[in-house]
Amino acid sequence: MTHSPWQPITPAKPARERKAPLTRDRIVDAAMELLRKEGYDGVSMRKVAQELKTGPASLYAHVANKRELDQLLVERATAGMSFDDPVDPARWQEQLKDVMRAMLGAMRANPGVARAAIGAVPTGERALQTTERMLALLKAGNLPDQAAAWAVDLIPLYVTAIAFEETVQSASDWTAEDVEAFVAGLRAYLAGQPADRFPLVVALAGPLTSGASGDERFEFGITVITAGLAALAQS
Repeated sequence: MTHSPWQPITPAKPARERKAPLTRDRIVDAAMELLRKEGYDGVSMRKVAQELKTGPASLYAHVANKRELDQLLVERATAGMSFDDPVDPARWQEQLKDVMRAMLGAMRANPGVARAAIGAVPTGERALQTTERMLALLKAGNLPDQAAAWAVDLIPLYVTAIAFEETVQSASDWTAEDVEAFVAGLRAYLAGQPADRFPLVVALAGPLTSGASGDERFEFGITVITAGLAALAQS
């Protein structure tokens, strides 16, 4: 007997479960999970803290604010992007299109990230690597320095806008039949406008409401962008 018979037996306290230490990676993990479940509007410092079973104040030791968290979400979403092929001056336009396709693919794989990227100045490691890649391609195409600098702002803005539009559209409860009916109605509306005031809108009502896929529209956009940039090349 290891205790006095007159000493009451106190049940052993269950061992307290040790919490995993809070880190930036765990915070981003939780934020990405919220992004998947609830969309961008569902991601806040308070909700991330709830996911991690801690208080919001503890997050600020690792992430300065929601703006920095947005940057980290974009970094995580684009972590899989890689550009291993060397810059080829003869193919710089196609290689630049590949960068844009990779950016859109990363955002499509992480719906909601486009909203986090809009209006932000990318400063993370992954973002800077992508910027460096685009600058290298643009300089290989003999673009002036200022044109190259403006281009690396224009390109992500276009890609992000496309991804954001797709996120908004996918969040609606429209069926394929609903979309088809809307497009047909829009075509009839445009075709029915006064031809003396809107002759081209009426004449092009069909093409203006064509059922081109998102990929076709995106490819048209990046072709226009690269062709426009090529026109600025120094001889």
